[in-house]
This record gives sequence, C-alpha cells and structure tokens, in this order.
Amino acid sequence: MAFTACPLQCQKPARCALTSDEDQELIRGINSLRNKYSVISTAVGRPVEVHAYAERIVIRQDGAIVAEHPRCFGRFETIYDPWHYAPVLARKPGALRNGAPFRDWVLPAAMAAIRRKLKGVSDGDKQMVSILGCVSADGIAAVEAACKEALDQGVFSAPVVINILARSRDLSPSPLLLTPATLRLAHEPVADCARYDSLRRTNTYGTHPNPRPDEQPQALWDAQCL
Repeated sequence: MAFTACPLQCQKPARCALTSDEDQELIRGINSLRNKYSVISTAVGRPVEVHAYAERIVIRQDGAIVAEHPRCFGRFETIYDPWHYAPVLARKPGALRNGAPFRDWVLPAAMAAIRRKLKGVSDGDKQMVSILGCVSADGIAAVEAACKEALDQGVFSAPVVINILARSRDLSPSPLLLTPATLRLAHEPVADCARYDSLRRTNTYGTHPNPRPDEQPQALWDAQCL
C-alpha cells in the first residue's frame, strides 16, 4: 500500500496517509490500519510502503525499512518508537522530559540510571541527549557498557561517558612513524652524563684537577661562579 509519511503537530508521530485514489474495496481493506505508527525523521514527507503482518507492521521506503512496530489491533491509537525521535532531540532536548514518545521509554538499566541522576542537573536533558546521540554511531550495547563503567566510577556526566566510548573505539596502539632517510642523524648523540661533570668543573683556567674543590678557597669561588 502506498502512503506518505506526514509530520503531526503537538509531539505526535509521523503518520501514514493515503495519497492516491483507491477504490472502495481497498479502502475497506485497510480499516484495520487506523492507527498512527511513527517512522524515522528522515522518512517524513516521502512515500512509504506499509506491510501488515499478523503480529507486526513493517514500513519501507525505497526498499529500506524505516519503521517496524508490533501490530496494534485497536483503533485510533498512537504507537511510538522513541529512537525515531532521537535526532530531533538534538534541537529540542527539553522534549526528552515532556515529549509523549519518551514518557514511558524503557532504556537499558545503566542508561536509565544515568537518566534518573541527570534529572537533578540543570543541563541534564542536554547531557542525556548527547549520550543517546552516541547510539547511532557506537550501538546501544557499547553505550550501555560505557554508562555502566561511568556509574562504577561514581560519575554520570555525558563527557565521561563519551570519553569512555572514545577510548573503547580504538584499542590498538598508534602506528609508529617511520623517519625518512634524509632526516636521520649521521652521528647520533651519546648519552654520557660523565661529560657534564667535566663541564661543570671548568673555569677560565681549565678543568679543576680536584673533583671536590671544597677544601680550596679559590677553587670553591670558581665553582660558585659557574
């Protein structure tokens, strides 16, 4: 069935609306789909295909799945997937606290714990949105592990979680830089600390023969002038 994903106002999900003239038989055949199913934000405004199965609803756009929900057999109900709205939260982080898709959002245990703790912080919504934004790149399992590690350390801020994720992305050592042959030293310096002892005892008349000039006033004076 051909539909167009349309944005709804007042924090409602994108819905599927019939775009072409269908005969009465087809219209009667989709009466069971009189519910609103959310889709990813990038799918809004373009035609989609709705595939209704016994237990689920699959929505495709250009052959790619843009939404999948458990099928609702009620009427005029709204079915949300909060992850469809995660990109929108970057512009409106306050919606995480009051938005309809996020009211009963069941997150993994560590992520849910950090969300509860961040509610008491002034910019807690913004920090939580930053953590949720990492799911698209690192995956929910990696973000959950980073949140758990942060909680084990007694912290729950977004910069700490993002830092843990960054360290876990690349565990391999940095590659060694090869020095070009033109930049190599012909005579490499020798680490010989004894050479500094001879320079430290030198005055205008040469090196002091006595390695400890403490007993000679003139040698002591020369050593203090160095």
